Amino acid sequence: MAEQGHYPEYWEADVVLRDGGTGHLRPVTPDDAQALQEFHMKQSQSSIYLRFFTYKAKLSNKELARFTNVDYRDRVAFVITIGSEIIGIGRYDRLDDPTEAEVAFNIADGHQGRGLGSILLEHLAAAARENGIRRFSAEVLPENRKMIGVFADAGYEVRRHFDDGVIALDFNIDPTEKSRAVMEAREHRAEARSVADLLSPSSVAVIGASREWGAVGYQLLEHIIEGGFTGSVYAVNPEAFELAGMVCHARIGDVPEPVQLAIIAVPYDQVLTVAEECARAGVKELLVATAGFANDGERGLARQRRLVRHARANGMRVVGPASLGLINTRPDVSLNASMAPSMPLRGGLGLFSQSAGIGVLLYAAAQRRSLGLSSTISAGNRADVSGNDAMQYWEDDTDTRVVGMYLESVGNPRKFSRIARRLATSKPVIVAKSDVTGLKLPPGHAVRTTQAPAGALDAMLRQSGVIRVNTNEQLMDVAQIAVSQPLPAGRSLAVFSNNNALGRVIADAALSLDLELGSLQTDLVLDTGMSVALPLLRAAVTKTLADDAIHAAVVTLLPSPGLTMEKIGQCLQECAVETGKPVVAAFTGIMDPGAHV
Repeated sequence: MAEQGHYPEYWEADVVLRDGGTGHLRPVTPDDAQALQEFHMKQSQSSIYLRFFTYKAKLSNKELARFTNVDYRDRVAFVITIGSEIIGIGRYDRLDDPTEAEVAFNIADGHQGRGLGSILLEHLAAAARENGIRRFSAEVLPENRKMIGVFADAGYEVRRHFDDGVIALDFNIDPTEKSRAVMEAREHRAEARSVADLLSPSSVAVIGASREWGAVGYQLLEHIIEGGFTGSVYAVNPEAFELAGMVCHARIGDVPEPVQLAIIAVPYDQVLTVAEECARAGVKELLVATAGFANDGERGLARQRRLVRHARANGMRVVGPASLGLINTRPDVSLNASMAPSMPLRGGLGLFSQSAGIGVLLYAAAQRRSLGLSSTISAGNRADVSGNDAMQYWEDDTDTRVVGMYLESVGNPRKFSRIARRLATSKPVIVAKSDVTGLKLPPGHAVRTTQAPAGALDAMLRQSGVIRVNTNEQLMDVAQIAVSQPLPAGRSLAVFSNNNALGRVIADAALSLDLELGSLQTDLVLDTGMSVALPLLRAAVTKTLADDAIHAAVVTLLPSPGLTMEKIGQCLQECAVETGKPVVAAFTGIMDPGAHV
């Protein structure tokens, strides 16, 4: 509980708005008087009338003092700001009944429809419950439909009655199943939208673009252009006049149109200054490729926090620092804002990684397997945009059929579990989790440390419904199957082989993974030539899979004269299509696609 008159700093929060933008929510202070007056004077006559039931061009000094001097217990007010500007304010005042308080809001005309009222209500309710208040009441004019909607849509059981031209509302603010669902839905929409904007920007500027071959800025600019990005691209470097065949601008503020995504690839000690320039220029999102924060100890971590606080307070989200970049293969976007040398194949796999090194491994593995991607996010130090944000986006993204994540840390296990459980009901979620927990977090990672042992995290992942793997190669193995095959309807597996020992190894492995062995055939004879062996193989697999009690098949083979992996693969693919069940091939021996197997 907040002490009487003591500023509760822990109530402060960066918030993601309905349209994906950000703001900073905090308790009001007496220093806000002038900003509150400016906020009021910018409001329309209609908005002022709806809030105060009368029109007043300015707030009196007495009113300003009352609105900004609160005790944080009986009287609480929150403001949401972007930069130094107040864009919304909400307050409660305790009534004679100490368990009830009157609540009121005022949202800037230019920011209505961004979900500020709902956010303020959530935080006011949390503060009120902390201070022993259990009910909110409000008086609203009938024509103030937007504010009535905020209360009606909040998920609380709202009672209302009309008296003397005013609608009186009151409701219990204890969380209900419906109110929690409403808050989670609002959070989901906002965070998904913010990631969607990152992956589908209308314009991109590379700050620190360079003509030096091999430099990060050089490669990022080159990859964006060569990847065929459909939006506007700008190069920013005060020491260059022309880069990549385009005019180079000295500063982000010199770019002739608003920039949605700014990619920062400047030296470490210049990042904060550049981020401030981006805020002044109205940039919406930042991708920080610059590393070095992790190598600067506590000072680097403090600078990283300042970067995120400044960005989110000015409406921007941040990917990074030390990010490998973003990729979106959708043709109407075609964004390769990453260190990947070429645009990957288009497909249904969404990939998330933290460190750049792991991101490179995952990208290379996808290329080797000709595995198509929908989008990739390299979070780097994960100072802001996280795996939770990525999952919120991929849940709604129709281009993404499977989600693959390599995690080195889980900053908010409870939220991760909640989102992953919901996502896993509609799409396979494959998670590789390194054995780094608690105080052994990778340097520079901006996560809350957790003392949970590895076993607890493993249990959390299992309960979330995700597919847990141990390595990046296993992640890509499972992803390749999940993207290309129908999902099995159950646990029963058929194993086929032309070698008894090999078939037994696969069967034992399946049983150890809690699968059921529905059929084991290790007597396949495939050394009879292609024209005889392939029809036999196809007949054996399709006949077994025709049984409703069998849900999938693994075909594991030793080399056979006259057969190639390509021909066997084509045969098994036809089996999968015909039966509508997944068929996995596991070859051993010579692995060249054209070799005899």
